[in-house]
Amino acid sequence: QVQLVESGGGLVQAGGSLRLSCVASGRTFSSYAMGWFRQAPGKERQFVAGITSSGGRTDYSDPVKGRFTISRDNAKNTVSLQMNSLKPEDTATYYCAGGTSAGVWRTPRGYDHWGQGTQVTVSS
Repeated sequence: QVQLVESGGGLVQAGGSLRLSCVASGRTFSSYAMGWFRQAPGKERQFVAGITSSGGRTDYSDPVKGRFTISRDNAKNTVSLQMNSLKPEDTATYYCAGGTSAGVWRTPRGYDHWGQGTQVTVSS
């Protein structure tokens, strides 16, 4: 069983940056593909970024491509999301997710484990 705990959310002005981190418990972190999703009030949870278990491949949704960077450190059981040039439309609760399926899934059903979420608010 893997437990995921996110941190790093907060309030930032448009154009600013935040770095989210997700720490995983358990010894099998390096075998999990990891993803970041976000959910705004009244909207469906949507894919933001994902990374394969080895870190060799990443994927990004179009709205964040070029502004966000996902990375992982398997020695520290950590996956991070560096968010630059933030926009008000990036405001949401951000969730870390882990899955044993090969590759990066863009849908929540591809992930087995979820964190509790961290709030990101971008003011205009």
